[in-house]
Amino acid sequence: MPARSALLLAGLLATAGVTHFVRPKPYDAIVPASLPGSPRTWTRASGAAELLVATAVALPATRRAGGLLAAGLFTAVFPANVKMAYDWRHHPTPYKAAAYGRLPVQVPLVLWALKVSRAARGSR
Repeated sequence: MPARSALLLAGLLATAGVTHFVRPKPYDAIVPASLPGSPRTWTRASGAAELLVATAVALPATRRAGGLLAAGLFTAVFPANVKMAYDWRHHPTPYKAAAYGRLPVQVPLVLWALKVSRAARGSR
């Protein structure tokens, strides 16, 4: 079961990473303005980071570190989710609900990544 959980997490990260390159505009829009450089650069960098972390989580040899990196990544992107919730506060209710709903989802994602990391440590 721990391997299945890790592979599901890797799949989630890989899917998100790919979408950063296939459909970058929605990600560009939630890059906080306080970050230097262009939003597209941050979109590409975060997409690449998600793909690299997905690979680390998928491989048993790097799974422990990958889980920790995933937890850090989920934490690092939280400001973008806050920006999205703020920017969408005047959108129709379904859009607001989606934007606000992303905020608490980060907590279980971080916990899931930490669990994957701990399970990898315990399997050695």
